[in-house]
Order: sequence, then structure tokens, then C-alpha cells
Amino acid sequence: MIRLQNISFDHCIKCTVCTVYCPVARATHHFPGPKQSGPDTERLRIKSPELLDESLKYCTNCKRCEIACPSNVKIADIIQSSKWRYFKKSLRPRDFFLAHTDLMGSVATRASLLVNFFIKLPPVKLFLDLFFRIPSERRFPKYARGSFLAWYKKHRAEQEAFAERAVYFPGCYVNYNNHELGKDVVTVLNAMNIGVIVSYEKCCGVPLIANGYIDRARKNALLNINSLAASAAESGARIISASSSCSFALKHEYRNLLELDNSAIFDSLDYITRFIHERFLKGNLPELKPVRLRAAYHSPCHLERMGGVMNTIEVLKKIPGLDLTILHSECCGIAGTYGFKKEYYRVSQKVGAELFKRIERADPQIVITDCETCKWQIEMSTPYRVEHPVTVLARSIDGGKL
Repeated sequence: MIRLQNISFDHCIKCTVCTVYCPVARATHHFPGPKQSGPDTERLRIKSPELLDESLKYCTNCKRCEIACPSNVKIADIIQSSKWRYFKKSLRPRDFFLAHTDLMGSVATRASLLVNFFIKLPPVKLFLDLFFRIPSERRFPKYARGSFLAWYKKHRAEQEAFAERAVYFPGCYVNYNNHELGKDVVTVLNAMNIGVIVSYEKCCGVPLIANGYIDRARKNALLNINSLAASAAESGARIISASSSCSFALKHEYRNLLELDNSAIFDSLDYITRFIHERFLKGNLPELKPVRLRAAYHSPCHLERMGGVMNTIEVLKKIPGLDLTILHSECCGIAGTYGFKKEYYRVSQKVGAELFKRIERADPQIVITDCETCKWQIEMSTPYRVEHPVTVLARSIDGGKL
């Protein structure tokens, strides 16, 4: 049955610009492009679900088709929703572990040294390849010891003492893998006389959505909406995230894909560089020390979809001494858990190949990007180290080395 609130496919004017901009369609013939997989065949799937095409699974949900679409058709949303509605759900241990980041993170951080050691061993990589279909070439991010939330609890009182505060959604990457990025967020905001409030949270749901665990994603989303809304209301603060994909999920995927009411947080939610840039423009600019580095900036797909790239660029331009090259917009190819799956790994690497070449031509000392999975992909596929914009800004504030 056609739901009247979900017929944006009818606005498609068949211009095919989405297919031209689709990185997956350029990389493999197995994916015919977003127009055909989205608006064109959605009409047929509604009438006859058995017409489902396996090519849908090649879509990375990068949203570049939606950026390019002149008619504002939610093409990627159509494709993702079709996967859930029409594909038969089969339990695959690999997808379960990739999707449930809170479960894996809470276990792995208890024995992070052992996990980080064993996950790099060739026999372990071969085992994961043969039995879990995780490609042996794929490099896993390291787990930290303990959680960022545990660190924050020791500093909560001093953060609550600030007159102005922001509610910070750290996300799984900061909580389980990179505590330092969370601490850099605190460093930057404190230098601007803004305290940081962290509320109870679950994974934003991006990996759950990508692997078809929609009911679990909705439960996480509802918990996050209620928790963030309560914290923001209590402190009168705005909500920020330093992950472009988490920000996109909280603001747009909850509303469009999960069909939840996130109005309690929608207008209060900012990606962190927008939050910082707005305050820079109002004169709240901390003293910045020179960071004498040659850097290349890669803009993540989901940040481009939110229209937030210019905020990051303007913040980076404020850092004295930073020699910044802005790379041509290209998808890195990893698309969250997509690049961790053997059946899509080659496509993932082929999608990112042009970006890797552009980085090498720029020959930077570091690469800067807002997305943690882009960081993993670039560091695995090039010889360059990747840092978050907030980390670069924090080093400009505290005078530390990158």
C-alpha cells in the first residue's frame, strides 16, 4: 500500500543527475544507480515485493544522490527503507557484531590491550575472513581502556560550574575508541568558557540501521531523544556532536528513516563546528597558537548532506600557521560497516581510490576530516595520519603537538 507521506519518488524528473554523482555506480556494474534502484523501482516494489533487486544492497547510503537531486527526492531513504521492508532478515553473526557497537565496545574496552593485539594477528584476520566474511585486508580501529563516560564522570562537577554549557553526544567512537577526541571537545569549549554536559546515551543507531536492526535502532533513538532533550531542558543548553554521522542520524535519520518524532532535539542540535563557528562570529574566539602544518581537508558525505562543510573550513581557517588544502569532494568508500564486509570491500576501495590519489598529490603532513570511519579508511589506504578538526583546534589552544 502506498503511504501518502512517503511518495517523494513521484517527484523524480528522471534527469539521472543522481546516478552521475553516485560513487558506487561508478565503481561497479552491480549497482545500476540510485534513480533505478530508488524512485524507478519503488513503484514496482509497492505493487509486487517479489520484484526486489539484490543490487539494493550495494547502496552505501552516502546521500550524495540526495545532495545532487534537484527535486529533493529522498532517494537514499527510499533504498534503505526498501531493504528493511522487502528483504528477508537472516541472522549473520558478522552483521550482529558490527551493528551492536555498545555491546562490542563495552566488552572490548575491558581487555583492550589483548583485543588490539590479537585483532592484528594474521591467523585471526584469516579466521575472520573465512568464517565471518570480514576481509583480511581491513584494519580495525584500536579500542581504548575503559570508557569516555567513566572519565567524564570524574570531571562532571567542574563542567557544571560553567555559566554556559553544551550537551555533548560523544558517540561510540569517542566512548570506546578515542577518548582523546572527547577530551579535545572539552578543551576547546572550556577555552570558550562553555562547560560540557554528557547525558546517558546509546549508539546513535547508524550501524544498526545499516545492518537492518531497525527495532533496536528505534529503541536507541527514543532513549537518546529523551535523554538529550531532558539534559538540554535542564541546563538550557544546545546539543552538539563531533561525529558527522552521529549528528546526521540524530537530526535526520531519526525523523526520515526511523519515522520518529525528534522535535524535542531537532532545533537544538548542532554539529560541533557549526556551534563553534557561530560563537567565533560573535567574538567568542579563544587565543590560538600557530599550528605550522601542511594539511589536507576531506569533507565527509553526511556532513555535506547537512550543509555543514563550510563551518568546518571556516573554523580551520582561524588556526594560525595551518596551511590548508581543501580536497575535491569525493566519497572515501567505507560507509561505516559497508567496508568491513567482504562482499563489498573491493567496491569500497574502488570508490575511495580517487580520494586517495588526491591526498597523495596534495602530499600533506596530516589529513583532517570530521568522520571517524573516513579516518579509518584514509589511514588504512594511504600513508597519512588523520585528525579531527576539533583536535587540531585543541592543539592550537593548548600548544600541544599533533
